[in-house]
Amino acid sequence: MDLKFTSSRKYISISVPSKSQTMSPHIKSVDDVVVLGMNLSKFNKPTQFFICVSGVFMFYLIYGYLQELIFSVEGFKPFGWYLTLVQFGFYSIFGLIELQLIQDKRRRIPGKTYMIIAFLTVGTMGLSNTSLGYLNYPTQVIFKCCKLIPVMIGGVLIQGKRYNIADVSAALCMSLGLIWFTLADSTVAPNFNLTGVVLISLALCADAVIGNVQEKAMKLHNGSNSEMVLYSYSIGFVYILFGLTCTSGLSPAVTFCSKHPVQTYGYAFLFSLTGYFGISFVLALIKIFGALLAVTVTTGRKAMTIVLSFLFFAKPFTLQYVWSGLLVVLGIFLNVYSKNMDKIKLPSLHGLWKKSVEERKTRTLSQTV
Repeated sequence: MDLKFTSSRKYISISVPSKSQTMSPHIKSVDDVVVLGMNLSKFNKPTQFFICVSGVFMFYLIYGYLQELIFSVEGFKPFGWYLTLVQFGFYSIFGLIELQLIQDKRRRIPGKTYMIIAFLTVGTMGLSNTSLGYLNYPTQVIFKCCKLIPVMIGGVLIQGKRYNIADVSAALCMSLGLIWFTLADSTVAPNFNLTGVVLISLALCADAVIGNVQEKAMKLHNGSNSEMVLYSYSIGFVYILFGLTCTSGLSPAVTFCSKHPVQTYGYAFLFSLTGYFGISFVLALIKIFGALLAVTVTTGRKAMTIVLSFLFFAKPFTLQYVWSGLLVVLGIFLNVYSKNMDKIKLPSLHGLWKKSVEERKTRTLSQTV
């Protein structure tokens, strides 16, 4: 908006930019969804769904495989925080490149907010990566599926929220599934360590908070995804670098990785790149089809990740993993159902009983005739 004043005449001229001028060059119209330079709006809905699901599965399955592959390198397990430092560095570079592709490069979200978001992001990803030094990868993935539990606890303690029976049942199923899965892991895994459970639990708590903070900041200040990635990860990079320097954890990690550059820096680059691409397809899936379908797809992806982990990496297995995993999946379904009760109509017990009685009557009449 431009304001023009003149001394000869007392008037104000106001010019309002057109909609096309105010929008990002990546978005040609309100309905356009661009992922990795590809405009998905040109395709029909089934094709859009296929592209998004293929992107989510392809990039995140590679992401999970590379993450476990890095920690399978002998001697790397103590350096989870250094891997997070490298990952944050790559994410900052990717965010900077993406930000250069848009016209409006201004930082809209306040620096203080980014400092909080960066701290939570460091907690989420750093603790999650470090937990792999103590846990099996499938156990970590199962824990990451259960973000609802700390969200509900925080809602009750901080905001005094009340939850319906579906949410409570979902949290109960997830809790029982986690306990059962962890007990199975402690029984069959020779190197099981309770420290890993504590680390991944703290990562979940930070992850439960960060989503709300990011969403509020982006809506309040109209910030872009690329801006959020650049500033939160670059500030987080400084946090981790300072922490590793103070604890003398930087020098041993650099020395180890310099001896294995391909297995560490090479895999870490691909690991970071696939994670960055994967989140782009998840956001597109949410924008086009909604959170319900996105949660269903990502849950399927996590289940596939666990299966591939047992196939590609040698580790002990017990059927208790299967039953506890199914309990967690049931909890996820109940959580999704509680948020979409108006869209998902499940048959009632009375309706099922009435239907079975009618079927019996029909069979009896047919046999009589």
